[in-house]
Amino acid sequence: MATLDKDLLAIQEMRDAVTRANSAQAAYLQFSQQQVDTIVKAVADAAFKEADRLAKMAVQETGMGIPNHKKMKNEVASRDVYEDIKDLKTVGVIGVDHLKKVTEIASPFGVIAGIVPTTNPTSTAIFKTIISLKTRNGLVLSPHPYAVKCTKEALDVCRIAAEKAGAPEGLLQCLTMSSMEATQQLLKHPNIHLILATGGGALVKAAYSSGKPAYGVGPGNVPAYIEKSANIAKAVRQLVQSKSFDNGTICATEQAIIVDRSIAQQVMAELKKNHAYILSDEEKLKMEKMISPVPGKVNPQIVGKSASCLADSVGITVPDDTKVLVGVETMIGKNIPFSLEKLSPIFALYTVEGSTEAKQVMIDLLNIGGRGHSCAIHTENEALAEQFAIDLPVSRIVVNTLSSIGAVGGTTGLAPSFTLGCGTFGGNITSDNITARHLMNIKRMAYGIKDVEVPKPAFEITPLVENIKAQEPTLDNAVVQQIVDEVLKQIVLQKN
Repeated sequence: MATLDKDLLAIQEMRDAVTRANSAQAAYLQFSQQQVDTIVKAVADAAFKEADRLAKMAVQETGMGIPNHKKMKNEVASRDVYEDIKDLKTVGVIGVDHLKKVTEIASPFGVIAGIVPTTNPTSTAIFKTIISLKTRNGLVLSPHPYAVKCTKEALDVCRIAAEKAGAPEGLLQCLTMSSMEATQQLLKHPNIHLILATGGGALVKAAYSSGKPAYGVGPGNVPAYIEKSANIAKAVRQLVQSKSFDNGTICATEQAIIVDRSIAQQVMAELKKNHAYILSDEEKLKMEKMISPVPGKVNPQIVGKSASCLADSVGITVPDDTKVLVGVETMIGKNIPFSLEKLSPIFALYTVEGSTEAKQVMIDLLNIGGRGHSCAIHTENEALAEQFAIDLPVSRIVVNTLSSIGAVGGTTGLAPSFTLGCGTFGGNITSDNITARHLMNIKRMAYGIKDVEVPKPAFEITPLVENIKAQEPTLDNAVVQQIVDEVLKQIVLQKN
């Protein structure tokens, strides 16, 4: 018996998933706000309850990150996202401006294709499920090939809870047969109405090239500036906590520390106190080859690995309690490994003469990858922080907090989200933290509130004059009378 081609099977699975999601979404379209909110709460509660189990599954399958840190991500994706959107109106009339007589009405997009990364496979699945359900959309998830089982399990936890709460069967789908061809066809499927892409640059580019509306996000490469007025002990503690959180797998995690020269020695001392290991010149060279064996490209094998594991892999001996590795750097470029986005607990450290140079270093780092994403500033000078926010080409400027958790809304007032737009700085359509507010059409019914008198067409003599000139050599009495009659006729019409 002949075996079917794996890609063909994957494509058929995708087509079946889209068909089922569309059929279910047509039924879900009729649900009331109360029914929708009941389903969303049930899903958020179920995902929150399973946060620890799903986190352990993700680390076991991908080999990336730290279980209790991934548990926190799952909790933010479920509880915090729910709390942020629970009172959002997403069904029927959602707003009325009585003065302008404009009524706003929510309408879902339809079925959403959700691309899920290997770095945050369960939390992203939970997040996309909750915001899709809140807006009466269906969802088809395409997991990363290295995270299929844990992504599907996260989706199943949500799906079972949703269906128990009354959601139509088939509304939530997850592809299980890893196939780039199936994913690419999913993005172009006529019954997919929006793409929500979180992942590598190639997939985000494919999403934008699909001909479909798409929310895609760019890379981070987040620079962090410790300005001389900062609380140095607190700033360094937060930077090490942020960089070591889930072994640096969040795209909003800081990648480089920029520090004023006047406080550089204090920063170095605090880094060591907080279990950062400062690489020697020789050790830095070894780590550079590990970070980027091919110039301009980061080695995927370092992503989400611990500092100790990374050090061991290149023969560097570090204390067992080492949280991050730090390489002192002076150069920036795609061929300079420490200046790239590393998605692991490896910092570059730059020393500058002051805020003007710091700003330029940050811009240079963002320009090689990370424009539009985020930056971090540690300072007690509010005016300086504001000026940096105005001048830097980023969408999120987090001040005196952990960027990894702050940019996604964990320690700040930003909307909790696992898909962070980079605006036109980074080639994205939005600079927002993507949430349910971005997954619905808003129709507007508007009554006339102003009377307008439409003027009658002005009488134009020019065409008639041109006509006379054109016929002048051959004019006879009949033609002259015809022109006169036409002029008189238009004058009468004008008066009336």
